[in-house]
Amino acid sequence: MSKILIVYYSRTGVTKKVAELLREKMDCDIEEIISVKDRSGIMGYMFSGKEATMKTPAEIKPAVKNPADYDLVILGTPVWAWNISSPMRAYLLQNKEKFKKIAGFCTMGGDGDKQSFSEITNICGKELVAKLALKTKEVQGEDLDSKIESFLIELINLNKTHGHNII
Repeated sequence: MSKILIVYYSRTGVTKKVAELLREKMDCDIEEIISVKDRSGIMGYMFSGKEATMKTPAEIKPAVKNPADYDLVILGTPVWAWNISSPMRAYLLQNKEKFKKIAGFCTMGGDGDKQSFSEITNICGKELVAKLALKTKEVQGEDLDSKIESFLIELINLNKTHGHNII
């Protein structure tokens, strides 16, 4: 069995909910990216959006887990202004050489998943082996489990058809 790590950033708890559900279903390790800056409230929202638009990496606390120790790292980020969150950008820039394989999920109010997944690929220099895009209303809805199951099936099928040792 492969070692899998879920790494996520969540400002409001939506992305965290998805990360924790994935961890439960996969029984794998998890790590939350912690921003040094307080991003709560309207001012945190505005500051975060500006950082994302400018593609500025946030200052984050050092990671506890080393992604090089894992066969697959699943990266979870909210979409801010059609971009990945600035804390996730910082994490990727700090760890991009350590990833063996990556998959990704994002949460968003509207759109931006394609751009966000493209950013992750460009920063890491690796293709995502699986992707899951969820709108906030889907995360809060009844259909969330089936969407997560589809993502997990995508990982399993990739494992079977391409001989990837993922899960």
